[in-house]
Amino acid sequence: MEKLSIVILTKNEEENIARAIKSVKDIANEIIVLDSGSEDRTVEIAESLGAKVFFHPFESYPKQVNNAISLTSNIWIFVLDADEELSDELKTSIKNELKNPRYDCYFVNRRTFFLGKFLNHTLYPEWRLRLFKKGKVKYEGEIHEVVKCFGKIGKLHGDLYHYSFKDFQDFVEKNLRYSRLSAQILYKKGKKSRALDLTFRPVWTFFKFFLLKKGFLDGWRGFTISLSYAFFNLAKYTFLKELSQNKELK
Repeated sequence: MEKLSIVILTKNEEENIARAIKSVKDIANEIIVLDSGSEDRTVEIAESLGAKVFFHPFESYPKQVNNAISLTSNIWIFVLDADEELSDELKTSIKNELKNPRYDCYFVNRRTFFLGKFLNHTLYPEWRLRLFKKGKVKYEGEIHEVVKCFGKIGKLHGDLYHYSFKDFQDFVEKNLRYSRLSAQILYKKGKKSRALDLTFRPVWTFFKFFLLKKGFLDGWRGFTISLSYAFFNLAKYTFLKELSQNKELK
């Protein structure tokens, strides 16, 4: 099996970091944690579990990942978020594939845990490019990363478990922040909020998650996420409208 480096970005992840590291210890030859200024026990826990911890001030997620990748010493790299965990099936798939790699980059399927249960439809499948050969990928983007692979791409079996939200309040607060940040980015690019953005986009978002992705099969959780994402889309373009109006009033 080819040697594998795991890359994890952290800031105040003491509730998650042990689970993430323990899920990869049996397949990793090296675990790199790049911290951006934790004020809790994140660094202490990571070091106690054998991770190599480095510090770099946070600029953006893509830049931070690229910085972390530069710290690795192995050819193969897996990027793992601190609130994620590899399933046994995914670990087996990685080990088998790295015995004789057929591709340069690999997608894994992420399954989100939401209010006490893993989702089967609303946010699933969610394919993310996470395993790759060093020098074959580049992370770009501002809020949500865009991962470009310069080579052949394959897929791995097994789920990457995602424990993204502590509770519903955390879910709402995180996504509202993303909505505001997204609006600020659109504003800097000269975009404006139109009537269609404030009406059609939220409706389409609900339709996409609840019906096209069969969120209704996830019951009330699917309905809650679909309706919430429709609202977050509305919030993004409302924030954008607000920014434009504030500029006009100056």
